[in-house]
Amino acid sequence: MEVKSTTKHVRVSPKKARDVARAIQGLPVSVALDILTFTPKKSAQLINKTLKTAIADAENNFSLDVDNLIVKEAIIGAGPTMKRHKPRARGSAGAIIKRTSHIFITLAEAPEQEARKKRINVSKKAEA
Repeated sequence: MEVKSTTKHVRVSPKKARDVARAIQGLPVSVALDILTFTPKKSAQLINKTLKTAIADAENNFSLDVDNLIVKEAIIGAGPTMKRHKPRARGSAGAIIKRTSHIFITLAEAPEQEARKKRINVSKKAEA
């Protein structure tokens, strides 16, 4: 079972946020939360918020055990770019680009847990 969570139009550059997202991919949820809590970057707080949302969805909507979840994917996509202009010398204007991001986090059950569930289901069917 996979659980997805999305945060859109976040006011942080995708390039800066991808460094933090790469650090948590493939890790158990508890370790990922610890890493994000102690990473001193703005994007770490925003990814942490999205990760907590995905955990709450997994626990409440899908009745999954939080201890058995891993971060399958943490993807940072580019959002719309706000374009501004700043006056420069001799009547010209310099472009200012304010980038935004979309944060996509996918949680999955640990592989050994899924295999155990399949074995239990098969044994129940065999007994019936």
